[in-house]
Amino acid sequence: MDKIKLEILGLSSSQSQSGSFALVLGETEGNRRLPIIIGMFEAQAIAIEIEKIIPNRPMTHDLFKSFAHSFDYKVEEIIISDLKEGVFFAKIVCSNGGNSIDIDARPSDAIAIGLRFEAPIFTHEAILAEAGIVLTDENDDDITELKGDIKGESKAKSAKTDELQDQSVDSLKELLNEAIENEDYERAAKIRDELGKRN
Repeated sequence: MDKIKLEILGLSSSQSQSGSFALVLGETEGNRRLPIIIGMFEAQAIAIEIEKIIPNRPMTHDLFKSFAHSFDYKVEEIIISDLKEGVFFAKIVCSNGGNSIDIDARPSDAIAIGLRFEAPIFTHEAILAEAGIVLTDENDDDITELKGDIKGESKAKSAKTDELQDQSVDSLKELLNEAIENEDYERAAKIRDELGKRN
């Protein structure tokens, strides 16, 4: 079965389910999008890795990576492998050079782990045909807004970003440490971005 490569386009709060997030994947060579509803903790794990934030304690997906490295396994790829009654299924394809193993997982966990190994994400044509959304000019703006949400740049949160611009570098460093200690990774990402602008 032919595989279609996907990339992460966006992550934003789900308007249909409270406490959930919409993870939007898109064809690297096409205009179809695959939205998947995921939980808050998995969304946070994905966002932390995208933003390259190092938590003060390892998260579950970081633990998986350490465990795999200890046994010389690496994640080769993530496959969104099935769709049954509106529920997506995924496989984490691992290898240790000689053996290859497929591990069943929820797509959110598989992608959070795959990001930590810089593994490519794939799906099958049948899944994109059933659940994919074709990108048009009308919803192109929605995808751009979702990309902004990953980087903490959504318009609704811009006031807090302005507040950070008034802080000194030393104050920002203190705020960053405080945010990481409190495991407020979204705020930590914004502070880190503000520090990055000044370097």
